[in-house]
Amino acid sequence: MAFRSAQSTHAVCGYCQSTVVRQGEVLQRIGKMAELFDDHSLLQLMASGRIDGQAFTLVGRLQYKYREGTWTEWEALLADGTGGTLSEDNGAYVFSRPVAARRDIPAAESFRVGATTALNGQTYSVASNEPVALLAAQGELPRLPPLGQPFAMVELRGQDAAQVLSIDYGPALAGAPPALSLGRPVTLDELQMSGLKDESAKDEKGRQFNCPNCGAPVAVTLAQSQSITCASCNSLIDLSQGIGGELRHAEQDEPMRPLIALGTVGQLQGVAWQVVGFQHRMGQEAGDDEQFGWEEYLLYNAKRGFAFLVDATDGWSLVKPATGAPVLSSNGQSATYLGTTYKLQYSYNAETTYVAGEFYWQVQRGQKTSNRDFAAGNQLLSLEQTPNEVTWSSGGKIDSNTVAGAFKLDDKKDLLKRADASPVSASSGLGIGTIVILFVIIVIFLLILSRCSQCDPAVENCSSSSSSSRSSGGSFGGFSSGGGHK
Repeated sequence: MAFRSAQSTHAVCGYCQSTVVRQGEVLQRIGKMAELFDDHSLLQLMASGRIDGQAFTLVGRLQYKYREGTWTEWEALLADGTGGTLSEDNGAYVFSRPVAARRDIPAAESFRVGATTALNGQTYSVASNEPVALLAAQGELPRLPPLGQPFAMVELRGQDAAQVLSIDYGPALAGAPPALSLGRPVTLDELQMSGLKDESAKDEKGRQFNCPNCGAPVAVTLAQSQSITCASCNSLIDLSQGIGGELRHAEQDEPMRPLIALGTVGQLQGVAWQVVGFQHRMGQEAGDDEQFGWEEYLLYNAKRGFAFLVDATDGWSLVKPATGAPVLSSNGQSATYLGTTYKLQYSYNAETTYVAGEFYWQVQRGQKTSNRDFAAGNQLLSLEQTPNEVTWSSGGKIDSNTVAGAFKLDDKKDLLKRADASPVSASSGLGIGTIVILFVIIVIFLLILSRCSQCDPAVENCSSSSSSSRSSGGSFGGFSSGGGHK
């Protein structure tokens, strides 16, 4: 077995999974590695690309598992002999390189999700703090954590889209500090990757099983999926232990039918997106008895990863999880991201009430997040937080005609129509006749409201519903529980 990188201390044979450690010129077999989980990645060993004007080759692979899913780190050997890491998480990529800490790194429990901290002279937001464990490995590796043994991984996001700092508390030499790596988000096109797998060569073998509730056949399209619903009985099935593991399920009553069918492919912003998941969510502001609802379509593209198409009563929007950490104002009433200041529109708690299709996280009915929505004109920014992770999403509003055209739903234009995505000032203007009609409607409404407030419940029905058609505009990107390096 030949080592290409002088920094590699371990190697895993791709044929027999033997694990070899290098001690000087001596190679010693120390056991066998678990089989790789087939994640259908476009990347593979010996694929090559360029970063910052320098060529690199992928020589090793580490697969990790955390609470809500998995991600992969590809070890890269650069032309100058140094190493880097191309992290892949659900179609999103970060290229990072090792950095030295300028001071002692605090224990993992010192990093509170959502808080800000300073390391190496830079300010970061704590995006996630999760226990992770190695699932499998392949190729040459500068480090090799013990298989299946949990350790802490903390991820910090710079206050722009260009910095991701990871703190790896994995096993190291006695007295050695946690390993730091600093990177930025990239795309495969930007990296000029070559030697990728053929997208048409996906092996779907073993990706079918019988529903544990009704016995109907269920087919899994995406290897990243951690949850899926049965098309026959609508049960929500947990895939986090793999198809070979125990399949937990939860029945869902009152099934909902998405306006855009699962599996539909549409062109939005020059990208071919496939609808792979759908969820209905409810929100409630603190101190308010009223609830509001919206729907989210999970979209997938092999090279762009995942995005969310949000359908709320005040319009449609298309958003993606943001890698950078927007800067919140001291009073929380605004957030700045990539030079744009967004004003707080809504602050509320959200709950998932119905799901269909496949999801790259363990989506559950009743799953709750704390949300804040910001807007700058038609640009949108959203913050979702759980105890273990903070997820920012950014994007913008789109009009219903664009949605209908993208997914070839011209016959459903009326069903898709929502409030105009353009500012009110951009509308065609109100005529005097329209203004008079609106005035009359308002007067009638006030009279009805006044009468209802004075009526006698013993004589007539004066009750009012606690539900509301008002919408916060949705979460602008659902809970993604991203994990490392998204």
